[in-house]
Amino acid sequence: MANLIVRNVDDRIARALKERAAQHKRSAEAEHRAILEQALMRPRRRSLAEVLASMPDVGRDEDFERADEGEAAPRVFD
Repeated sequence: MANLIVRNVDDRIARALKERAAQHKRSAEAEHRAILEQALMRPRRRSLAEVLASMPDVGRDEDFERADEGEAAPRVFD
């Protein structure tokens, strides 16, 4: 395991870290590790393009056409 030293941390941040650690009933060092892990090791967020590309190709273009005012909306799910 590597060691990590963080210098010149604002006193407010250090105090907030200690308070958060106390809330979670662990040391400030353990809290710091947990914060780093949560921030850096979570799965990468997919871009909008990736999400859209992964959507199944279902329906017809007409299913998504906007109905004019006064016109009854088409029944798509009959």
